[in-house]
Amino acid sequence: MSQPIVTDTPAGTPAVPTSAPDRARAQRRRRRQRIGTAVRFVAALALCAVLLFPLYWMVVVALSSRAELLGGTLRLWPRELTLSNVERVFAAFPVLTWFGNSVAISLTVSLLTVTVNLMAGYAFAHLRFRGSNVLFLLCLSTMMLPVQVIMVALFELVTGMGLYGSYWAVILPSAASAFGIFLARQFILGIPRDLIEAARLDGAGNWSVFSRIVLPLSKPLIAVLFFMSLLQSWNDFAWPLIALKQNELFTLPIGLLYLQGQFGSDYGGTMAFALLDVAPMVAIFLIFQRYFIQGFARSGIR
Repeated sequence: MSQPIVTDTPAGTPAVPTSAPDRARAQRRRRRQRIGTAVRFVAALALCAVLLFPLYWMVVVALSSRAELLGGTLRLWPRELTLSNVERVFAAFPVLTWFGNSVAISLTVSLLTVTVNLMAGYAFAHLRFRGSNVLFLLCLSTMMLPVQVIMVALFELVTGMGLYGSYWAVILPSAASAFGIFLARQFILGIPRDLIEAARLDGAGNWSVFSRIVLPLSKPLIAVLFFMSLLQSWNDFAWPLIALKQNELFTLPIGLLYLQGQFGSDYGGTMAFALLDVAPMVAIFLIFQRYFIQGFARSGIR
């Protein structure tokens, strides 16, 4: 009976099978791996097509002529590309003003949210004070309350402070989020405690530890918090509709209301307007997706 030939291999490298049965098993294993990779690739490609088709259809409708839209002959790609829908929307509404309002409100909310959430997350992660766990649980419990429950009380609050009808009526109520605080706490707990203890032994205070150690190591977390708050503030509709009363202070989601007619809708103009609303968020996600994924992975969120 023949015995497999064993060859000397360097330490740490797998032995190459030399017998016929071993080679056959290795070939079958490689074949299964290639088939599995191909199946996963096809499944991922199909899922991407399903998720991206609404965005693609938005682009098609926005670039189609009005005659093609009204004639019911719309195809997967328009016969003639046109910017008439975009031009009509820009001529009829102050789109640039609404876009600037959305940018100003969203950036301010995002900066405030990142600052408050990082500080609160560091406090809950490394500062020990009486009632910290109870306060953290109370903070998390607010995530179970829909915003519609507190709108009346919030409206009375901003009206009593004299902020109704201004940017700050939209910005200040969104300056922190319970989920952002939770995410920041989980991320900061993953930072090696030895670094923080070594800094404190060298005489560093809480602010020095936070600014010199925690912040430089929290770039993925900052990207996640910034993008989440920016996306939420950019798409917020209900509260800005209540808190803003002047037309020149409206944001893009509120502006979409003006494109809804009483007896019909301008689908081409609506899609052109919606494309302007969606495009900045898609671009920001594509640019910062690496930090976005790292922040979730290191925070223990799956």
